Amino acid sequence: MKKYISFIPNLTSFSLNLLIKYGLFALILIVSISCDSADETDTEKPVIDLSMTDAFPTSCATIYFDEPFNFKAYFSDNFALGSYSIDIHNNFDHHSHSTEDDDCTLDDKKTATNPYVFINDYEIPENSSSYEANLTMTIPSSDASELFQEGDYHFYISLTDKEGWSTHKGLSIKILHK
Repeated sequence: MKKYISFIPNLTSFSLNLLIKYGLFALILIVSISCDSADETDTEKPVIDLSMTDAFPTSCATIYFDEPFNFKAYFSDNFALGSYSIDIHNNFDHHSHSTEDDDCTLDDKKTATNPYVFINDYEIPENSSSYEANLTMTIPSSDASELFQEGDYHFYISLTDKEGWSTHKGLSIKILHK
């Protein structure tokens, strides 16, 4: 019986060492997996690229009412894109968006009486990390009551990735009647 009793403490000590080794291995494995997952977290904003040859509009471009044009831009993200939106609004008061980096010639300031306004969202195919937007647009010359005012406008592009990060590009343009 004495041998049996002395054997139990040795077994317990062996089991305890084994438990510590397996526990330490499991802890290292969990930390390693957590670090790998953290590396896959999207922390970068998507990119709006207007440097391609036929990108349009670009800063200081002119668009004419009732004439179709192609909006063309290249979007990319390190993981997956979500959607984009286009906002066209007047710049009659010469306000600025922090994304503008241009020196376009502006008309004199004026009061907005019937400016053109456009805001629309567009989906990007799911799980796309890059996408070339190519959208034919026509800005109407009038609403039901009168002609839209021509002059200085902003063509504002917003791009959001699947994780919710967003980036913006504000372009100064002119919209004119022919």
